[in-house]
Amino acid sequence: MTDSASGTPAGGAGASHGGNASGNAGAPEGATGGQPPVPPPYPPSAVPGQQPGAAPPKVIPTSAEHAREIGSAYFPPVGSPGGPISLFVHEFAEGYLIHAGWPAPEDPTAPPANPGGTNIVITKANGDVTTVPNFPPESAIAVYRQWYRPGTA
Repeated sequence: MTDSASGTPAGGAGASHGGNASGNAGAPEGATGGQPPVPPPYPPSAVPGQQPGAAPPKVIPTSAEHAREIGSAYFPPVGSPGGPISLFVHEFAEGYLIHAGWPAPEDPTAPPANPGGTNIVITKANGDVTTVPNFPPESAIAVYRQWYRPGTA
């Protein structure tokens, strides 16, 4: 049996019900070629007076203390429950490496509760903020020098 208006089998005229125009029935909106949509970027911690999830404005640091203030937006508040006890700044030729200091574990032989984490580098020239692995300062700076490309942070 055919649909006399279109010449197609009955029930097949026009777009299918429940599908989308590209033919990816059941694919999430924004998916292309059967791929899931790209997740949104992970935002830094919320800064008072700023929209939640908005990146802090790019600011060129003028000193190590100023870099610490800028970097504080990327870490939980110092002294908060489960948060860092301090933020440390290591100045080097291209920028400032900022990493959090965490309280000593109650049992030093136990594995860490939350392994991993990241540090950030704020570039002196233009204020770009780059995340680097939670390595010792010299190693983290070496990784930054390998990864960083101006204008892509």
